[in-house]
Amino acid sequence: MRTDWQGFYLDGQTAARHPATIRLMREGLEVTTPGGWTRLWPYREVRQTQGFYAGEEVRLERGDTLPETLLISDVAFLESLHEASPDVGLRFHKPSRRAARLRWTIVAAAGTIAATAAIYLWGIPLLAALVAPHVPVSWEESVGQSALTYLAPTERRCADPELGAAMDTIVRRLVAAGPPSPYTFRVYVVDRPVVNAIALPGGYVVVFRKLLERTRTPEELAGVLAHELQHVLRRHSTRAVIHDASTGLLLMALTGDVTGPLAYGLQTARTLGGLRYSRRAEEEADVEGMRMLLAARVDPRGMIAFFDSMVKDEGDHPKAFAYLSNHPLAAERTTRLKAMAADWKGPAEPLLPNVTWPDLAKRC
Repeated sequence: MRTDWQGFYLDGQTAARHPATIRLMREGLEVTTPGGWTRLWPYREVRQTQGFYAGEEVRLERGDTLPETLLISDVAFLESLHEASPDVGLRFHKPSRRAARLRWTIVAAAGTIAATAAIYLWGIPLLAALVAPHVPVSWEESVGQSALTYLAPTERRCADPELGAAMDTIVRRLVAAGPPSPYTFRVYVVDRPVVNAIALPGGYVVVFRKLLERTRTPEELAGVLAHELQHVLRRHSTRAVIHDASTGLLLMALTGDVTGPLAYGLQTARTLGGLRYSRRAEEEADVEGMRMLLAARVDPRGMIAFFDSMVKDEGDHPKAFAYLSNHPLAAERTTRLKAMAADWKGPAEPLLPNVTWPDLAKRC
């Protein structure tokens, strides 16, 4: 059994990755950095947040609001962990069970689809949760592209090159601070007088003109984009499409058919255009979006200020604020974001320091 593994340590305060040696012990992980310090992570305090699927690096976290993180690229680490401490049980994933788990997921999905009408009514939501983590990225991209045709038609897209470059800069900054992603993110600004933004499967984000014009700084827009990118990364949009789709689309998701979803473009666009995420999905997008901002050293006050202004102004124009109807902001959620921002040590690095944002935001 191999006990020593190489990886990276993140302290939760900065985006810097520190090379680290992780030693497997009976009761926990011994983490040592080149700087000379050693720290013990008891297994009972560690949670696995990534590394459940083929191609993903292993991500372990310790702590709550701004957790410390370990990244290990070799998934064989998990097999050795179970050998070193058999008592961890289901706390950590075991890759050798992966193939069996996927087979059983597909068998369970096929069995539920073939069940009675009564089972069908509650079976689809369950299947969506089971299938979404396993669908190929190429399938998600196909679904997102088909919906994009209706939500962001070419003639409605804002083609201003300076605005497009600014969007790309913000997204690159956010994505670069996180772990590698299988998605290529693209943001489209659409000339419609609606205060809304929509995350599509496969890495597409649509921002409507009125929302963009309401942002006072690029940091405010970055907060919106971080939230939407997390809906993509956590596959909330994909799960919603599968949940609301017909049985035919569900079977295409299971088989990875990338041609069939094109026929469901309008249905998918309608689903995503009026989508109201679950409370759990919204809270996850909030927290992970804030973590993305902090890791990228973007001032978190922008995200909080934008959401606060949306809630304050909603009463005057309720029909125009589609973003709040689709992304309800409960008081405890904004309180949680403020607590995360308060715990952050900073400092922030300005986004687009040489751009006059109010002018650029009105280019569309």
